[in-house]
Amino acid sequence: MIATIEKVLILEEAEQIASMIIHSDLADEYRSCLYTLQHDMEAQKLITDFQKMKEKYDEVQRFGKYHPDFRTVSKETRELKRKLDLHESIAAFKNAEDNIQKLLDEVSVLLGGAVSKYIKVPTGNPYFDSISSCSGGCGSGGSCGCS
Repeated sequence: MIATIEKVLILEEAEQIASMIIHSDLADEYRSCLYTLQHDMEAQKLITDFQKMKEKYDEVQRFGKYHPDFRTVSKETRELKRKLDLHESIAAFKNAEDNIQKLLDEVSVLLGGAVSKYIKVPTGNPYFDSISSCSGGCGSGGSCGCS
C-alpha cells in the first residue's frame, strides 16, 4: 500500500475522532462503570455463578425438554439472569456500554454515509440498519433499486 498525503491526513483525522471519543463523557462513564463492576465482589460472584449456570443450561439444552433437569436448570438460569440484570453496578455498566455503542454506531453511519449512501455499515442496530437505503441482503450496492 502506498501512503499518500491524502491517506495520512485521513488517518490523522480518524485518530482525532478516536481521541475525541476516548475523552468523551460517555467513555469516562463507561470506564467508571467498568471499574466499579470489576471491584464489586457481589457482582463478580453473580457473574461467575451465572457463567457456571450457563454451562449447565447449555448442557441441558442439548437434550431439550427430555433432559431430567430441564425445567429446574431453565428456571434457575432465568432467576439468576434476572438477579444479574437488576444488580446496580451490572445494570449501570450495561447502560454505559449501550451508550458508547450507540455513539460508535452513529459515527460509523455518518462516515459510511459521507462516502456513499450505498455503503453498508454493520451496526447490529435495527434503527441504523433501517436508515440505509438497502437492507443489506442484495449485495449489489443498491443497483437492485431497493430503498
